[in-house]
Amino acid sequence: MTAPNPDVRDALSRTGAALLRSADLGRGLSLAEWHNRDNRARYDRPGHHTLSLYLEGGEGVVREDGAVSGGGPDKLCLLPAGHESRWLIGGPLRMLHLYVAPETLAYQAASALDVDPRAIALHELTFAEDPATAMLMRGAVLPLDWTAGADRMALGSACHLLLHALLRRHAGARGARPVTGGLSPAIRRRTAEVIEARLAEALSLDDLAEAAGLSPFHFAKMFKASFGMPPHRYVTERRIARAKDLLGKDLPGKGLPGEDFSAAGRESLAEVALACGFASQSHFTRRFKQATGFTPAAWRGAA
Repeated sequence: MTAPNPDVRDALSRTGAALLRSADLGRGLSLAEWHNRDNRARYDRPGHHTLSLYLEGGEGVVREDGAVSGGGPDKLCLLPAGHESRWLIGGPLRMLHLYVAPETLAYQAASALDVDPRAIALHELTFAEDPATAMLMRGAVLPLDWTAGADRMALGSACHLLLHALLRRHAGARGARPVTGGLSPAIRRRTAEVIEARLAEALSLDDLAEAAGLSPFHFAKMFKASFGMPPHRYVTERRIARAKDLLGKDLPGKGLPGEDFSAAGRESLAEVALACGFASQSHFTRRFKQATGFTPAAWRGAA
């Protein structure tokens, strides 16, 4: 028996497919956006699950081992770890992949759905219709900057929602346990302190869940019950609040402890962006204007 190919990415790269962008989210999750056309691909028992969404094209794709056609925009393929498949790629296409380690999905089943992971078997799907999952991938994953630290939490949250959707809709898991209440006062206070202390860093949902001692899915649900909004939105609001504070500082010595202000008593907009956890000044400007209606420069001018 030949050795399995552990990675769909390797198989696609060998066909000449172009990797447009990728992101390793840690904890067994990664993303890739691909462009491909007019060739063949073979997946030989990869070591991870693959969720694929056709973004453009795909009408000319045929799954040769099953003689199945019918691809196209918003069609899904779900390929469990260990599967085998052969594909004829006719014409151009663009697609989004989520790669999931089996142990990551098993942990999600146990922690979020209270299901024995040994009972989980993902259904294999080819050119399936799932508008809710397609909308989540297009609306919550595709538009984000995968390299920006400020977007990492939103990206992690979206991917965990995708895992939950896979288990709910396309696996044998049943009997989810509803999450009620919220974080305990001590965990709520500690979570808020961690966020404030790490606003300048790339902060993920997994980081906060680990600090709270909860699974990411349960933490996100209980966080929203406690704070009235999802974690990524709360963190963004705290970053914007800190930016407003820094933009309003006009005098030397008025900044945060340990910050090195210029002789004029102001940090540059790029320095404010970094101090608030934004990967670049342009990313900071875009987020700040979305939140306030003003650019950071305009806000500073009015301060």
